[in-house]
Amino acid sequence: MARTTPPRPVDVTALFPELAPLARSTVRLHPRAGEPTTADSSIGGPLLWPADEPWPSCPEHTGPWHRGLAPDDVRLRRRILAEAWARPRADGEELLTDEQRVVVDRATKKTRIPQDGPVPLVPVAQLYASDIPGLPCPDGADLLQVLWCPFDHAPGYLPFTQLRWRTAADVASALAGAPQPSVIGNDDYLPEPCVLHPEPVTEYPAPHELPEELAERISAWEEQKEEEDEDGEADVYYQYDLAVAPGSKVGGHAPWSFSDPFPMACGECGSGVRPLLTVDGVEWDGGSGSWRPLEDAGHTGHHTDGPACATYLNIGRGYCMQLYVCTTSYDHPHVQNMQ
Repeated sequence: MARTTPPRPVDVTALFPELAPLARSTVRLHPRAGEPTTADSSIGGPLLWPADEPWPSCPEHTGPWHRGLAPDDVRLRRRILAEAWARPRADGEELLTDEQRVVVDRATKKTRIPQDGPVPLVPVAQLYASDIPGLPCPDGADLLQVLWCPFDHAPGYLPFTQLRWRTAADVASALAGAPQPSVIGNDDYLPEPCVLHPEPVTEYPAPHELPEELAERISAWEEQKEEEDEDGEADVYYQYDLAVAPGSKVGGHAPWSFSDPFPMACGECGSGVRPLLTVDGVEWDGGSGSWRPLEDAGHTGHHTDGPACATYLNIGRGYCMQLYVCTTSYDHPHVQNMQ
């Protein structure tokens, strides 16, 4: 099923024409629980990986054991809790059975788990250019794959990531099954398999990136709407309803939040960088509910369950991670940032 972003509550360029040249197209990925194959674009799904190419691992986590969680326990805990919350319960009935509670508790307590060799990286995203309009790719490539280590890495407490660009037709013999880590350090970095429903939308810079005079006029417009509303709250806010689209997406604007924008450059050549991919565990929240797709309007639960967070990813306790690539060469190391 396709996912359709509702029209924006107002035409912001009619109110502030200076925004029109700042518009960018982004592709919202709309991940939803499913069973993707290597032929599909996905988050958390299997990758089209050459059988003769070594699977990447983390150079900082080499075993022979680590303190962490067993991935199978994490996935089983998620399934048990999702089923428990979905079924009706009588007044006073416990959410979990004693047996289920043992499994759920075990999946949240880190223990020493053997790891035979370096920790294999976890597949995070696979994006085919045929599915993603405008996907940045080197000449001749038509497939982007993103992997990361399921442990926190300093600085910034983000996972260590790797990017691979491929030409799908060149993979003559695909790997039948990828190595799986026996231990993960952070269950927020273990995505559930999700199929994607890519949708191009238009967005505008976060308020932090606007010229000061324009940002002040937008703020004054919001304050006026608050005064006109009986509840003292505006029904439309630039930051949450009109600027940067929430959720996982390709390209577009950066979702600056807890920090002001700062210049980013390629660490190898100093050239500028361009947004490649935003990985976000939640597609909409209490502030950005106007971005909820029309097809999910029937979801009456909280945004922290159901379709809004099908991937089970969580970056920095509710933030997101952006990946940027050098504007000069795709061979240069990418840049990552959390907002």
